[in-house]
Amino acid sequence: MDAAGLIREVRERHGLDQRALARRARTSQGQISKIERGVVSPSVSTLERLLGVMGERLQLDASPGPRPNQSTRELRRDYERLSVEERVAQAAALSSALTRMAADEEDA
Repeated sequence: MDAAGLIREVRERHGLDQRALARRARTSQGQISKIERGVVSPSVSTLERLLGVMGERLQLDASPGPRPNQSTRELRRDYERLSVEERVAQAAALSSALTRMAADEEDA
């Protein structure tokens, strides 16, 4: 899950709207909206602060990614081992990244 989805999910789970979260975090509703829409990428400290005002904490972990020089066959085999949910999440993350890259190119 990306930062946008994490903040939105936690905020909704706590029954807060963007304005209430912004008030607690001493920021603007517009800034919360930008984070949740993926327009801005918050720093780890900002994520920690936003989660903290909702009574939660940020926990990071690492997972293995593609190995350097991994063959297409190996990549395909790894992909086929993913659950449907993991494949959808991976596709959504890729779509989001490509959308941001396209927007960055338009702004340049």
